[in-house]
Amino acid sequence: MEAGINTVDKALTSIGVDIGGTFTDVVAVDEDGRMRIAKLPSTRADPSATVRTVLNRLLPEWQVPPHSVVRFAHGTTVATNAVLERKGARLGLLTTAGFEDVIEIGRQNRRQIYQLLLKPETPVFLAPGARRQGVSESIGPSGAVVTPLDMESLARAVDALVAEGVEAVAICLLYSFVNPVHERAAADFIRARHPELALSISSEVDPAFREYERSVVTAFDAYVKSALDRYLQEMERDLAAAGIPARLQIMQSRGGVCSARIARQRPIRLFLSGPAAGVVGALDAGRLAGHANLITVDIGGTSSDIALIANGQPVIRPEGLLDGYRIRVPMVDVNSIGAGGGSIAWIDAGGGLRVGPQSAGAEPGPACYGRGGLTATVTDASIVLGYLDPAYFAGGTLRLDPELAKRAVAEKVATPLGMTLYEAALGIHRVVNAQMAEGIRLVSISRGIDPRGFSLMPFGGGGALHATALAGELGMRTIVVPRYPGVLCASGLLSAAVEHEASAGFLAKFAEADVHDILRTCERLSAECDARMREEGVAPAAVVTTCYADVCYVGQAHHIEVALTIEAPDRLIDRLYEAFCARYDQLYGHHTAAPARFVNLRVVQRAANAAPPSATHKAAGATGNRAAAKGRRRILLAGCADFVDALIHDRDALAIGDIVSGPAIVEQSDTTTLIEPGWTGRVADHEVLILTRDA
Repeated sequence: MEAGINTVDKALTSIGVDIGGTFTDVVAVDEDGRMRIAKLPSTRADPSATVRTVLNRLLPEWQVPPHSVVRFAHGTTVATNAVLERKGARLGLLTTAGFEDVIEIGRQNRRQIYQLLLKPETPVFLAPGARRQGVSESIGPSGAVVTPLDMESLARAVDALVAEGVEAVAICLLYSFVNPVHERAAADFIRARHPELALSISSEVDPAFREYERSVVTAFDAYVKSALDRYLQEMERDLAAAGIPARLQIMQSRGGVCSARIARQRPIRLFLSGPAAGVVGALDAGRLAGHANLITVDIGGTSSDIALIANGQPVIRPEGLLDGYRIRVPMVDVNSIGAGGGSIAWIDAGGGLRVGPQSAGAEPGPACYGRGGLTATVTDASIVLGYLDPAYFAGGTLRLDPELAKRAVAEKVATPLGMTLYEAALGIHRVVNAQMAEGIRLVSISRGIDPRGFSLMPFGGGGALHATALAGELGMRTIVVPRYPGVLCASGLLSAAVEHEASAGFLAKFAEADVHDILRTCERLSAECDARMREEGVAPAAVVTTCYADVCYVGQAHHIEVALTIEAPDRLIDRLYEAFCARYDQLYGHHTAAPARFVNLRVVQRAANAAPPSATHKAAGATGNRAAAKGRRRILLAGCADFVDALIHDRDALAIGDIVSGPAIVEQSDTTTLIEPGWTGRVADHEVLILTRDA
């Protein structure tokens, strides 16, 4: 679908491709700011097939010569799906002798304490007992070698794993984050003896203390490494075959991009790749609109991803949650819930209406897709309520069948609950909106942040459809709708900077820490990042380096990341303590004067990309057609006794300064914006649609 521009010439072009569970979003932007967008159904069995469609069909249609593509950025779910679908490598785990069962024992935290049959809450599936082997070696807390690595025990352990048919090996030895000499020797031995095995060692993946968390993240890294390596190699071959000279870039979970080559070395950092791109895109769109405090909600076909941006900075958390398992990888703080356009409505055992987390996905999709789906989904309810135009869904590339939607909602929800068709459809929307609102409360109110002081930014294919309902429930008065919200994750890929991060365990109380040791460690970590930046081809002058420390009060088990000011070494620790207390107070509403300690040190290097301007950057008057009103449609809204007339607007025809009052619907090729009564929209600079609640 076209974003209202003329033929793209041979100007240099940047392309972003984000693969979601239901749709794959594509954005192509040339150096003059001309933009093309597309939403294609994702092919779950072969995600790269959609990328080949972009190369073989869309680029010729858009008249974009392959040699003009200077950047190709990609957000992928391959690593995540390998875990969710249990399709990773057959894994073996090497540990210090006597610690083979750490990954199974885990911590004492239990989410299920009242179940009659308790299920494992540690990722034992990664490496069951027969595929865990210990080796004779020992390194002390100071890094001194206590017992040298026994090569005979190593050989026996490796042979035992190979006999079990392992395809990948994770190595996690005690205190290797202080001294990695034994891990590196074991890795060299395995590479020489079994070069076909994929390898991950904890001193490279997660050089920090706590052996259970380090074991988990290293095991997951090895588990997905082969699948991701094959996927990225195949994509690089496809790009080369298409004649595209650009280096493939991959979005990382922290919000920066890196080359595919480096991504293959550290696949664990690609979890939540797509949602991170959405937050980066929202950050850029918020900056253009002059809104630095945002709560973002990315509503796709399968899930809703919710994040908070405060003072122009997204929240970065030190660990993430995947399939119920905590994985210690820094990532953009995104709260994902199973609520999207394809979420299935169902009746629970108590006769209550539920929505999700199961999704109809893209295949077969909601009933209205006409692809054999029989379940009632949120999209089907939106059709019944009149919010979506069946002939203009995804820009008209997919025609929806309203009769199939009505039949599914009637049979699966209305009849079992004794409701009318329209009551059932409204009920589906109210339930899914309540779930999303609760997700927003988790990233705001539960952390002591009042959402009423923030603007809501909806994006994804369904975000703008639910925005006014969510804002109304939360008391928020402003909604910022980007120019192309349906593909904001893909455009966020092009806004992201090349970023690399290196960390090291640093266990010391503030009162005992040596500033020179801190500075030396940061210099060493900076050198690691420098090497990766040189590999990316980034000029040293374009690199911005920031140092962080993971800090907690003495006796605490969980830490907070705090920026480290190394420019004034004499007051480094005092300033760090002040910043830590301020951050602690912000997060938890209080702080104490208790002593603090270091846990880890981290260096992050970013290189601002010379990203091409997108169509959202166009000056006033970029749209020429003033005939924005397309007609009227009868819609049913919560709180209204009957259907009301809503004016339908074509967003491509709206000009800067135009006013849209609810009830109204704004349609565009990538999404639909529902403006309820009591809300007024204004097209602001950069064609951003600002919705405000009437006084």
